[in-house]
Amino acid sequence: MPIRVLVYGLGPIGSAVSRQLVARKGFTLVGAVDTDRNKVGLDVGQVIGLGKKLRIRVTNDAVGAIKQSAPDVVVMCTSSSLKKALPAIETVLKLKTPMVSTTEELSYPVGRNRALARQIDLMAKKAKVAVLGTGVNPGFAMDALPVMLSGACERIDRLRVDRVQDARIRRLPFQQKIGAGLTTAQFAAKVADGSVRHVGLAESITMIAVALGWRLDRITDEIAPKVATTAVESELLAVDPGYVCGIVQDGIGYRKDEAVITLHMEAYLGAPECYDAVTIEGSPRIVQRVSGGIHGDIATASIAVNAVPQMLRVAPGLRTMIDMPIVSYRAQ
Repeated sequence: MPIRVLVYGLGPIGSAVSRQLVARKGFTLVGAVDTDRNKVGLDVGQVIGLGKKLRIRVTNDAVGAIKQSAPDVVVMCTSSSLKKALPAIETVLKLKTPMVSTTEELSYPVGRNRALARQIDLMAKKAKVAVLGTGVNPGFAMDALPVMLSGACERIDRLRVDRVQDARIRRLPFQQKIGAGLTTAQFAAKVADGSVRHVGLAESITMIAVALGWRLDRITDEIAPKVATTAVESELLAVDPGYVCGIVQDGIGYRKDEAVITLHMEAYLGAPECYDAVTIEGSPRIVQRVSGGIHGDIATASIAVNAVPQMLRVAPGLRTMIDMPIVSYRAQ
């Protein structure tokens, strides 16, 4: 029987998830929740740009929608912040429904989010369902993928991941999150208040370290602007020379003052070459490169959808990608 799925949050990623659920065999979209007043009451097909009606209305009543549609799994695409997403997560778990979330801070909770993670884990176990935080990054390109490649090694000394993206092909919220169009002063202010940054490097570093059995002494996360030298634009934004066109961010995990995990990310409008690369220094030395890069928006939606069947099989509690069986595409 097709797996019944309700989507919570119909922004660009939630809409992409919904389109996949409609198009792919093995899934049935049974409900949609969003708090945007401009979407509530509309047919989901209209909201997600499907070009046809699905006879499912968007509602802001999550409890009513879940009770009425009885989904097997909820896919939540709302906030990067675990604290902001927590009330919605609690609502789903109180109704004893498994969940996949694209909340970046849920992928491997660190720092102040550890207490919230323990709370979610206890709620999920009480409800006897599983919860997974995932996406392309964090969730795959800079953590699950290098962890998987490490399985071929007898020794690892250092590990590095490079992810370079042309942000022109990404959704508007992503372009805004990397500071495109800001002055350097505005960029610095937004980095300081946390509104401009890639969320997930500390989470990915921690996930890798746990998988490898390494105890890290500290993790750093450095952010710098990428400034346009010529005019560049996407379909959504135009950036003049001298303005910020994106972000350069480095997360580094240290053991005894040695950098053993380095995650380097560049995302800016007009990047001349996109790629994802993993370099493992050890025995054997492994270098893996995805030329052209992994499309962030398509991959995030796809990983969320492809993880859905696993949520009915894994043990209850808060899960991460290193707890999961391999998440893969299935034709049915």
